[in-house]
Amino acid sequence: MLNISNNSIAHLVKLNSFKSYLYLKNKEDSKKRFYYGITILIALLIVIFVPWTQNIEGKGYVTTLLPEQRPQPIQSIISGRLEKWYVREGDYVKKGDTLIYITEVKNDYFDPNLISRTQEQVTAKSESITSYDDKINALKAQLLSIRQSKDLKMEQVRNKILQTKNKITIDSIDLNAYKIKYEIATNQLKRTQELYNKGLKSLSDFQDKELKKQETYASYLSQENKLENQKNGLINLSLELSSTIEDYNQKIAKTNSDIQSALSSKLEARSNTSKLRNQLSNYEQRQNLYYITSPTNGYITKTIKKGTGQLIKEGTDILTIMPADYDLAVEVYVKPQDLPLLKMNDHSRLRFDGWPAMVISGWPEKSTGIFSGRIFAIDQHISENGKYRVLIAPDEKEKKWPENLRVGTGTYTFILLKDVPVWYELWRNLNGFPPDFYRDNNDRQSGESESIKKKAPLKSVK
Repeated sequence: MLNISNNSIAHLVKLNSFKSYLYLKNKEDSKKRFYYGITILIALLIVIFVPWTQNIEGKGYVTTLLPEQRPQPIQSIISGRLEKWYVREGDYVKKGDTLIYITEVKNDYFDPNLISRTQEQVTAKSESITSYDDKINALKAQLLSIRQSKDLKMEQVRNKILQTKNKITIDSIDLNAYKIKYEIATNQLKRTQELYNKGLKSLSDFQDKELKKQETYASYLSQENKLENQKNGLINLSLELSSTIEDYNQKIAKTNSDIQSALSSKLEARSNTSKLRNQLSNYEQRQNLYYITSPTNGYITKTIKKGTGQLIKEGTDILTIMPADYDLAVEVYVKPQDLPLLKMNDHSRLRFDGWPAMVISGWPEKSTGIFSGRIFAIDQHISENGKYRVLIAPDEKEKKWPENLRVGTGTYTFILLKDVPVWYELWRNLNGFPPDFYRDNNDRQSGESESIKKKAPLKSVK
């Protein structure tokens, strides 16, 4: 029974046929189950008090951190005919390298001497501006001459008026003298007639006095007519002065009008010259657009237009370039009810497609094959899929992302929140409650200050 001998008879004895053996065996199995149960219960009690990290799960894909680092479609600014390809898919190109060559399809630009002919038009218009300048200078000189002539003519007429006034003064004095002579002759005739009537004067004396009176009266009338003529002449000279002023003013106004017309024509010629220069510059720039070049260093990933001879409209995608230098990031979408739980620089764990990993979401430090990141940007507007986009940048302090990671790789993301006991997390899930919404004020202020003062670390891929 003690199995001391090497010769065992156990195979000859059926122990299960003895009641005492079965009793002792079942009692031993019950103790083992009891101990196992106690051990499991104690383990569970220990586990439910172990810290558990709350997290928000989401799916996304690898992208670039900056917009200019993402795949860029290459377009043509002008319409044209695809004439020649200089690259193919997979080629590496540098900034400024020629990608394709296109030719014109619009008849407005078919002339091979378009630039030189437009330059001739610009030159002709520029010379016309010089001609207008000469005309304006000549008109200004003419205007100066007319004004000088006006001054001279007015001075001449004023001198005539002054002379006429002097003559009127002299004639007025002469008229008074003739008037006095006529009055004297009249008195002499009257006295002579009285003496003649008394017989003291002869008839001849009387007749002489009468003749002298008539002569004096005739001279008086002549002088009076002369004075009236001088006054009429003064009036005519005043009218002549006004007419002269009016005539010269009309000439000056016409010359000023010609100057303004020349200035208007000059400005119009200058405007046309500017338009032609602008058109010439556009033609020159358009010819530079026949060769479409690479805007950055990168790789040709996809050609949208095929072959040669195909017509291309302006703004149409021709091919796509992936920049050679870029900073990786992960673009993930979260539900609207989870958005208030996120803040800038929150930690996250990432699992990339193609990189094996074992993930324990609540114990990220126990997970293997996952990588770290921090929230870099949170959209302020909901996306078309009804979720909010979150951009996650690498966290270089913990673990670098794979070197062979490429844009577009699928990603499974865990955004880490608050640490709670396992029993609390089980209770929360059983009741359907969301993760803890409320944060401490210190956590909120620190998160906001960090989002303003610094950005998440970047991973540059070259």
